[in-house]
Amino acid sequence: MHTSTTRRGSGVRRCAGLLLGAALAATALAASQATAASNGPTLPAPTGSHQVGTVSLHLVDPARRDPWVAARQHRELMVSVRYPARDADRYPLAPQMLPGEAAGFDALNNFTGVPKGRVDWSATRSHAHEGAPVDRRGGPLPVVLYEPGTLDPRSLGTTLADDLASHGFVVVTVDHTYDASAVQFPGGRVERSVLPKECAATKGEPAAITALLKKVMAVNVADTRFVLDQVDALAAGHDPDAEHRPLPQGLVGALDPHRVGMFGQSSGGMAALETMHEDPRITAGADLDGVLAYEQGDHTPGNPFPVATAGLKRPFLLMGMDGDNHHTVPSWGQLWNNSRGWHRDLTLRGGQHASFTDAESLLPQVARQLGLPASTVRENVGSIDPGQAVAAESAYLTAFFDQWLRGGSGDGLFDGPSPRFPVIDYVR
Repeated sequence: MHTSTTRRGSGVRRCAGLLLGAALAATALAASQATAASNGPTLPAPTGSHQVGTVSLHLVDPARRDPWVAARQHRELMVSVRYPARDADRYPLAPQMLPGEAAGFDALNNFTGVPKGRVDWSATRSHAHEGAPVDRRGGPLPVVLYEPGTLDPRSLGTTLADDLASHGFVVVTVDHTYDASAVQFPGGRVERSVLPKECAATKGEPAAITALLKKVMAVNVADTRFVLDQVDALAAGHDPDAEHRPLPQGLVGALDPHRVGMFGQSSGGMAALETMHEDPRITAGADLDGVLAYEQGDHTPGNPFPVATAGLKRPFLLMGMDGDNHHTVPSWGQLWNNSRGWHRDLTLRGGQHASFTDAESLLPQVARQLGLPASTVRENVGSIDPGQAVAAESAYLTAFFDQWLRGGSGDGLFDGPSPRFPVIDYVR
């Protein structure tokens, strides 16, 4: 879980962190845009051979009322699809965050020591080209879903999503409406998180907090299974967003519904493995520093997820910040001991919880722009070199999904410690 001084949103973030974010929101929203850093930070370039295209989709689930806002008769989500593209230079680069999304993120993010209203989070561009045609050479493409941590937007995983797409995967990144800090829909409508209010309503009572954590995860898993239905529809040749915009050329029918993986950071990693437990369509999953228990502390025993109790027979990967592994995180240990399939545990030496997000590369740049002390970077993303962290995360995720969705060798990275990536500790 998150504490306001050391970590961002491990699992479902601490209610204290949520309340802190809510208290600061008014100040952030009132801040003058003129004070924002004018030159947006940049994201690392993808390492694969493919150009990257992207499209955002507005998905509506007519079978569910919104679980957070009773007035909403149907559950609505926004997702982005990243994919290998061709002739992409003729298409504009997509922003990392839309303006409404960026304002909501600025209001509720609680990066330690980063002042509100000083960073224009909408100024950063991704490496994906909006609407570029799909490169379908080689047949149907394997699919990987990505989910962010609680309160975070899907766009905070842009680096890893773009990198996987550059290696030939279709990556679907998911926003959980009213959980994420802000979700911007077509036409400019923005829906902000209700979690600060929901957290305040618990009044700090342990049973109420546990019930809220369970609801958050149940909603996220239900959302994910609905998104999997849309992947099936796209694979079968149906456009799930036909009313709002045409899809890029070649995307319909390009997805392989029989080769689907999933990963996420924090509660997104939790959702990845819990969805694997509940839905056989997920072939392989990776959890990036997400505790698998309804507890507010990563190292607190008790209240394990069903996936931790039952274990998995399909391949999964655990990647933890420095100090987090299946020996130190009780819920990870339960999953490890109860699983019979292929599994590996890796630690990012010198990394912090947010090192598995775009914060790893963005915050050092923000700190330089705003003249923030080096301690601000260390408290948020650790002491690891950002380039080494991103390179290692990208390489191991690509190797993992290549091995289990395309029959690759894993590039030898899962046989033991690799001299290519000394920042990764192989945990036995």
